[in-house]
Amino acid sequence: MCLPKHPLVLGFRCETVTIGGAWRVFLSVALFLVCWFPVETKGQATDTQDAGRVILAHYMPWYVAKPVSQVWGWHWTMNAFDPEKTVGDKRSLASHYYPSIGPYDSGDPAVLEYHLLTMKLAGIDGVIVDWYGLKKFRDSAILHRNTQRLVEQVTRLGMKFAICYEDQTIPALVKAGRLQAVNRVPHATGEIEWLAERWFRLKSYVRLDGKPVLLSFGQNGLTNREWTQCLAGLKVPVTYFSEHLRRSAAVGAFDWPIPKQGLGAVQRFQKMSKTWPRSIPVAFPRFVDIYAEAGVGPSYGRVKDADGATFRTSMTRALESKSAIVQVATWNDWGEGTVIEPSREFGYRDLEVLQQLRRRYIDRQFKMTPGDLRLPFQLLHCRRAKATSAQSDACEYISKSIATGNLSEARSKLKEISRR
Repeated sequence: MCLPKHPLVLGFRCETVTIGGAWRVFLSVALFLVCWFPVETKGQATDTQDAGRVILAHYMPWYVAKPVSQVWGWHWTMNAFDPEKTVGDKRSLASHYYPSIGPYDSGDPAVLEYHLLTMKLAGIDGVIVDWYGLKKFRDSAILHRNTQRLVEQVTRLGMKFAICYEDQTIPALVKAGRLQAVNRVPHATGEIEWLAERWFRLKSYVRLDGKPVLLSFGQNGLTNREWTQCLAGLKVPVTYFSEHLRRSAAVGAFDWPIPKQGLGAVQRFQKMSKTWPRSIPVAFPRFVDIYAEAGVGPSYGRVKDADGATFRTSMTRALESKSAIVQVATWNDWGEGTVIEPSREFGYRDLEVLQQLRRRYIDRQFKMTPGDLRLPFQLLHCRRAKATSAQSDACEYISKSIATGNLSEARSKLKEISRR
């Protein structure tokens, strides 16, 4: 999910949002921005073991797939791949890697349940959802609908969520004549106020320093001054994080993979963020995008998987930073290959590492095992089978059992179903 991030699409038609060369100017503006923006020196959490800390996975709700939907969406095809075609037992997808469950629709409740329960058993507390706002423009309506369904599942399964606002949609709306330039700030304020009224008040929403957490992606939406105006106009204050660099109105920033700099960028971010009140470090497994092969544009570069060393190293550094929130980038950006979602290529490897690290740095009482990670996959198989009413009830029972940590009951019921 680099800058430029991805084309906003509707159906099969790709419409690219023009974004400036943020990565090209990043290094040249970094020192200026750090010096210009005021900083506070309040310390971050220091406990080696702290059950109050959370691990959140960045989640993309943008996948559209048959048979849940009538078409294959852009993020599986990028107008260059055809999932109707297969090579062996794999569909042709816009990714170097392949989901263990195959290509899926982000609006499918059974898939959302599978994702969240797998996260929970891996030691992930919830998700940071990539959200493009309320305006019906390009594919934003689909993204919003899928996010609503994800929020429902998060709440049902006792997990947490926060929103990463894609404010790059605002200049795109202005360019398309759908929003007047003078209304950039009121538009953003209105969308965040909607979040406050609907989602910030939920118990499942992530709060920090007594306020709901809000992230914004990139540097090409609202300006620093506009974000200050926007946040000052909110009825409900938020704990705001900008990307990479701390904006004037932000309590800190969150990190994100920079492909051409790899783990060196992680080290620089953590050094720079020590003076901020808060920060959100990033952990990631690799960066292997498909953009050049799909004809979308040149590749942003590669970060090698290194047999799992990239994820283990970045996750360890993130946890050792003592930050209250750690972000994994990402759960499921298949186009950029930053996935820790189970795949044909890597299986559950990264999630097994995460179990170990959570036990070491956050919760010694965390008892989930590699074998436990396979239970949500079995539940998804149960959901997808043509089930009787009794089998559907059994699936609900299994889901609740996994969500509440009663894994022996879940296993017992799964065995019972398999014998029928």
